[in-house]
Amino acid sequence: MRMQTALSRRSFIVGAAALGAAALTGCSNSKGASAPQSGGESAAASKMMVGTLATEDILPLWVAQQENLAADKVDFEIVPFQSATELIAGISSGAVNVAMTDPMVSAGVFASGTPLELAWVTLGETAKQGRFGIMTGPNTGITSLSELAGVPVGVGSNTILEYVMDNLMERAGIPEDQIKVEELQKLPVRFQSMMSGDVKAAALPGALLALGEASGCVCLADDTDGENISQSVMAVRSDFVSAESGASALAALQDVWDGGAALVNRDPEKYRSLLVENANLPESVARTYPISEYPMAKKPTGAMVDPVLAWMTKKGYLTAPLSYDQNTGKFSKE
Repeated sequence: MRMQTALSRRSFIVGAAALGAAALTGCSNSKGASAPQSGGESAAASKMMVGTLATEDILPLWVAQQENLAADKVDFEIVPFQSATELIAGISSGAVNVAMTDPMVSAGVFASGTPLELAWVTLGETAKQGRFGIMTGPNTGITSLSELAGVPVGVGSNTILEYVMDNLMERAGIPEDQIKVEELQKLPVRFQSMMSGDVKAAALPGALLALGEASGCVCLADDTDGENISQSVMAVRSDFVSAESGASALAALQDVWDGGAALVNRDPEKYRSLLVENANLPESVARTYPISEYPMAKKPTGAMVDPVLAWMTKKGYLTAPLSYDQNTGKFSKE
């Protein structure tokens, strides 16, 4: 069993920089809307509603909007949510038809009774796309993952960051019973706790890793090298895509995605200001934050999703095992 330690002190006074970076990862979004009201199926009859956090993963659709790539193809609206909890509520209730999320959240929503399927990978076709990692504070003296054996690491349980953390720790040869978790679900609090020394290390997404590096922290390991660990995906409600109109709209949105991704990949700097504005990148990293290459729309493979499902089952996050069909993008109960 992995040990969980009690948090000695939780700071809810978060620095402006941490808040700004957390907005990129979806924990707060000053421009974002609260969760739309339920009953979105009828509201979305004439417009495709795409839920997302304020994150770089959906940049190709922001580009598509700016460049008017969807004209005469599909009518869609990007709906920014202020938290992952609200995004999950939005896709579960039908307030949005499609959500930019990850395989873990998608499997959890399916297991909770909302049939949905995975449409395409938004980041993570290769390990170089997207970044999650484990970082230590500026004054810890820790220089390698092996030094974290028995040391509490700030992370949120049942998240993609915990999954990545476990994989990186395993790669470093740390025994499972030596991986200790400091439960910190809110990313701004997690980042600030690491900066202040309340925890010596934290599992963080790319924006906060970049902010930490600019602030004297050390990234001990990330998932951009070696085996491809993590993906973000576009998930769609099954009841939406099962209708001919929904399937046509999704196919059109995939084409729009491909067009936007091609533009970003061709000239990423052209769209830096759009990324900074929509993802609320903090000023300290806005000019240097690396803009990812984006994949063309393809369904996640079993090699991407199956390990996540196995990990969720092992951890007890799924009450019953699920299987995934990479040909259809659908989950099923075993």
